[in-house]
Amino acid sequence: MKALVYHSPGQKSWEERPKPTIEHHTDAIVKILKTAIDINDLHLINDSVPVISEGRTIGHEGVGIIEAVGSEVKNFKTNDSVLISSVTSCGKCENCKKQMYSHCEKGGWLLGNVIDGTQAEYVRIPFADNSLYHIPEDADPEAFVMLSNVVPTAYECGVLCGKIGVGDSVAIIGAGPIGMAALLTAQMYSPAQIIMIDFDDNRLREALELGANHVVNISHEYAVKSVLDLTKGKGVQTVIEAAGMPTTFSLAGEIVAVGGHIANIGIHGKGVDLHLEHLFSKNITLTTHIVDTSSIPVLIKSVVANKLDPTKLISHLFNLNQIMEAYKVLENAKHEKVLKIILTV
Repeated sequence: MKALVYHSPGQKSWEERPKPTIEHHTDAIVKILKTAIDINDLHLINDSVPVISEGRTIGHEGVGIIEAVGSEVKNFKTNDSVLISSVTSCGKCENCKKQMYSHCEKGGWLLGNVIDGTQAEYVRIPFADNSLYHIPEDADPEAFVMLSNVVPTAYECGVLCGKIGVGDSVAIIGAGPIGMAALLTAQMYSPAQIIMIDFDDNRLREALELGANHVVNISHEYAVKSVLDLTKGKGVQTVIEAAGMPTTFSLAGEIVAVGGHIANIGIHGKGVDLHLEHLFSKNITLTTHIVDTSSIPVLIKSVVANKLDPTKLISHLFNLNQIMEAYKVLENAKHEKVLKIILTV
């Protein structure tokens, strides 16, 4: 089979690899129909300090058809249409019983990281009963591949941790794929006002089309004043920080209302300042979270019921054998106006 393979920092290739086989009785082999490229895939490949081994197949998102199952797989059979969770869960350890699948003692983020991933024609899924989800055979696979990672991340780490309620004011800092997915899923809770903050006018225009009430370009507006003006000086009940920079984390603390929530999704590569001298008296809640994908069943129901349309986040479509070209587009994301790239086998 063909797969995208990591070799060394900045070096990858689309090459022939052995087709995966059942290694454990709880495994399933899935023929990929659709997969996606995540910004974390790009970081893994280009990182000057390697965290993955040479020869690893990249990717952790996908939908497909089951080709084979191990003898202990009970919930799935060959030819089932499935959604692949980006997080592998044994379903039995202490953390899995708390639905903290990201901290599974035998799983977590394995695909495209510790084991071969989904940017290939076939993939082996460990603990299939707890790491795959049935999807309707007539469903749009492009909608469901978005539920592997990006939408659950935004929903769990941003919307749910941020405790968004009916009539609330919400600010989302960062209009990348995660921020835009937070924008879509936040609307399921009917907030009165959603303010999107970013430095890219193209993405801010897209945010307005996806349901934001107001946008603030942080590169030429004083964002704190803009948000306070829009909220009559009160600030917002929920800030979703989806950018992962020291300046955006500080901004979150400046615009959160008394009694509000700061839900941090952004991956911070360096330390940030937590200004407790200003925040201690505001009765705020600050959460950090990594996606568990425990929300996938709810999100599947929302898509099936036409209450959520994740395809709105898809900006580019490629065939899987065009994956090298697709990565070049992602590397020039601002110019190419990239949100989410989907690859079809």
